[in-house]
Amino acid sequence: MLGFWTYLMSDCLIFAALFAVHAVVGRNYAAGPSGADLFDLQLVAINTAMLLLSSITYGFAMLEMVKGRVKPTIVWLAITGVLGAIFVALEIYEFYHLIHVGAVPQRSAFLSSFFTLVGTHGLHVTFGIIWLVTLIFQVKRWGLTPSTRRRLMCLSLFWHFLDVVWIGVFTFVYLMGVLP
Repeated sequence: MLGFWTYLMSDCLIFAALFAVHAVVGRNYAAGPSGADLFDLQLVAINTAMLLLSSITYGFAMLEMVKGRVKPTIVWLAITGVLGAIFVALEIYEFYHLIHVGAVPQRSAFLSSFFTLVGTHGLHVTFGIIWLVTLIFQVKRWGLTPSTRRRLMCLSLFWHFLDVVWIGVFTFVYLMGVLP
């Protein structure tokens, strides 16, 4: 577990650096569009709800794991994966829309930091989904062994960490991005 905590702290540093960059350049629009011009807060709120709900469903999976119930654990993990996939799909849609209207990373420092921060988070969620699917197969094959329980706990820490990071992204990038 110590190794995983070390990894998680290194991820904290990565996201701290990305947030710091966005804090410095997040209002440098280079005569291009601002967050107020680009962001669809309703879509972002739905996306946020998907990720936060996935955190709750992962919690239910962990409760079932503690009870030693394999099938309900797998069901809750699968629901978590679906919600995570919806989150990633909506993020891809948002990126597609932004690129389609010409709001590309090369346009301004704001857009460059936006795509980097949000994209890095999205890649982490994608990796988490792959890890989650792998664990579903492992739990299905081997049951809730000490090894699979430890892996589920590590993924739980990672998944909830991504939720905390997203709350920061939602607040500091999206909500503050639409303020004048």
